[in-house]
Amino acid sequence: MKFKIPKQVFILGMVSLFTDIASEMLYPVTPIFLTTVLGASMAVVGMIEGIAEITAGLLKGYFGNLSDRLGKRSIFVVLGYGISALVKPLPGIFQNIPTVFISRVSDRVGKGVRTAPRDALLASYSDGNSGAVFGFHRGMDTLGAAIGPVIALILLNLFPNDFQLIFLVAFVPSVIAVSFTLIVKDRQVPSKTKSNKNYLEFWKSSPKEYKKILFLITTFSLVNSSDVFLILRSQAVSNSDSLAIFGYVFYNIIYAAASYPLGGISDKYGKQKVFSFGLIIFSAVYFGFALVDNIDFVWILFALYGIYAASTEGISKAWISDLIPNEQRGSAIGLVTMLSSFAMMFGSFLTGVLWDKFGSEIPFLISAFVSLIIGILILTKNSPKKI
Repeated sequence: MKFKIPKQVFILGMVSLFTDIASEMLYPVTPIFLTTVLGASMAVVGMIEGIAEITAGLLKGYFGNLSDRLGKRSIFVVLGYGISALVKPLPGIFQNIPTVFISRVSDRVGKGVRTAPRDALLASYSDGNSGAVFGFHRGMDTLGAAIGPVIALILLNLFPNDFQLIFLVAFVPSVIAVSFTLIVKDRQVPSKTKSNKNYLEFWKSSPKEYKKILFLITTFSLVNSSDVFLILRSQAVSNSDSLAIFGYVFYNIIYAAASYPLGGISDKYGKQKVFSFGLIIFSAVYFGFALVDNIDFVWILFALYGIYAASTEGISKAWISDLIPNEQRGSAIGLVTMLSSFAMMFGSFLTGVLWDKFGSEIPFLISAFVSLIIGILILTKNSPKKI
């Protein structure tokens, strides 16, 4: 089992760390800024988020395939993170709803441009340790997601209702992230052929095991709704906005700490086993959130949710990377991330509808049952062979 992390993977980890510090500073603040300062309705907030995520989902697939066809990854990393950095402070300078819309959608454009090429680049630097590589990267990314909201809460405590300041401060870690992208380099991996395939051609030639994984991950994404619903449920149990937010921060801390070790374990014992273990943990967490009414149990559930995320997010990409040759990894990862993004959006909408109609228990129980079935199916299927 190889745990050594290549220099370029460390650099990409630093890029994600500082980017997520900036992004997660703004993630909980933006809806509040829109509704309380700019007077936007919840429908407007939902429209902005919906358009932003659809844009990101579409671009993840397109730029993953494009990076394969060009044989270049790092240029999309620089471009994607650069776009996101430039637009983050705009709402702090021009305080109106159209500017927030442009900023949020452009930020997701940057994410769509960079995600699949970056993951394919990470895979190229792995050498029998793809789980550890992706686990390290997810750990750095998620550490930023834990730090960002804490900085935002501190700033709001020191400077109440000064949302403009938070948008401007978020620009600082974004610039640091972009500076790291300038030293990211492509790795020239020997390939049998250069990929000139569009997605239809790629799909026809892709391994059967990859298609099965794509189907199972997409199906799971339908019941893997937005983390906002977990925050809302914990808020309802605790009757405290602060405890709900800190529960989410606690989840990110556990997620960050567990990602690298679980990635290394997946290299030794198999991505399939670790991924299925993660889905079974997810099922237990959603059963818990459906039935729990004690804040002490909520902390345990958030901790387990961090273990679930560490067992699946990076592991799934490492698993796919083991099955697909380097020249097609952008397309492979891009297609999975695109379809799972759309599935998660639809699942979040359905969860909201079911919550409104039947209460929180029903959507959580449905997610728990479906994820448990998928986890068992993955655990019992034959292990796929690496390329």
